[in-house]
Amino acid sequence: MRQPRPVRIVSFLVLLVSSAIFTATSAAAQDYVTLRDNGLVRTPPMGWNSWNKFACNVNEGLIRQTADAMVSSGMRDAGYTYVVIDDCWQVGRDAQGNIIPDPERFPSGMKALADYVHSKGLKFGVYSDAGTHTCQKRPGGRGYEYQDARQYAAWGVDYLKYDWCSHGKQNSVASYSLMADALQRSGRPIVFSICEWGSTKPWLWAPGVGNLWRTTGDIRDSWDSMVKILDQQVGLAPYAGPGHWNDPDMLEVGNGGMSDAEYRAHFSLWAMLAAPLMAGNDLRSMPADIREILTNREVIAVDQDSLGKEGERIRDDGDREVWSKPMADGGRAVVLLNRGTTPSEITVTWPELHYSASMPARVRDLWAHRDVGRRTGSYAATVPGHGVVMIRVTP
Repeated sequence: MRQPRPVRIVSFLVLLVSSAIFTATSAAAQDYVTLRDNGLVRTPPMGWNSWNKFACNVNEGLIRQTADAMVSSGMRDAGYTYVVIDDCWQVGRDAQGNIIPDPERFPSGMKALADYVHSKGLKFGVYSDAGTHTCQKRPGGRGYEYQDARQYAAWGVDYLKYDWCSHGKQNSVASYSLMADALQRSGRPIVFSICEWGSTKPWLWAPGVGNLWRTTGDIRDSWDSMVKILDQQVGLAPYAGPGHWNDPDMLEVGNGGMSDAEYRAHFSLWAMLAAPLMAGNDLRSMPADIREILTNREVIAVDQDSLGKEGERIRDDGDREVWSKPMADGGRAVVLLNRGTTPSEITVTWPELHYSASMPARVRDLWAHRDVGRRTGSYAATVPGHGVVMIRVTP
């Protein structure tokens, strides 16, 4: 039956509008690729952020002392680069709309502080928010994106963490794309850390907007919080790679809520996830056992592997899990995770790693720092409760 003319006209208009939207979206996607490909963080960023330990109790003395401690502790030499001030450094805007640092807590100003951090061979980061206010009710970036980006560049900022409080009915893609464009036009390379808590599935759109994006709500310093966030990473590996990373939130290692075994598990699993390694403890008074966890170069090498592949859970037997991460040399990093409270033997087989069962391979324990010999077909180890054994399997 012939379609009435008015309906045909409407259909044509719908098709025309749909085509225009598709074209605009495609063009925007091309812009996003340019924004993403800023040459930064080809491996996951490593550094320190003030929030998990200090929350709003930040000042320039703390930041200078932390930069000093990153050097003296060996963390800088292990790969930690960024010193990031989280919320509460800003108190308002001046008559021209420029963001104002707290004059009592940061009397020397942010440019002087950035210069000090840079003098230690480190990079400097700050925090803001895509909404009208930050999560602690300080002025946000909405409506000031380009002005703030120019200010950050003038100060010497290398890293921006951008939160998602007070966003009202804002569109996350549009809001973060706007700041991404502002940073690109600032004249300074600035890592863009998107912190919208996974609420709009940023792994689907953020690889074309930022360098890293939070996949979950905030972590807490507890085993239950850590493994809950771990579970939420399952299925996200395909979206990460050099220059754009899934971010399961910052490290809690050394903040006192977990045992050393649990912290080793936390650190191992974040390395397997190719996650940003942003320490959040007090580096100035860090005990030797915590420093040894955070500066374990063999585990860090897994996180920083040039292939840029995120690890995945390849077996889930309730409390016993196996995680595998492909490495640039053709080997695999493997974590045997015991979520139970008592020791348990866990085995990984070579076919699970996509190797032939008859293939011999060298196995190295990354926490014991020793080779455990050549194995064929499988490897088994007794794993402590709430702990891991982390190995590297090399054909």
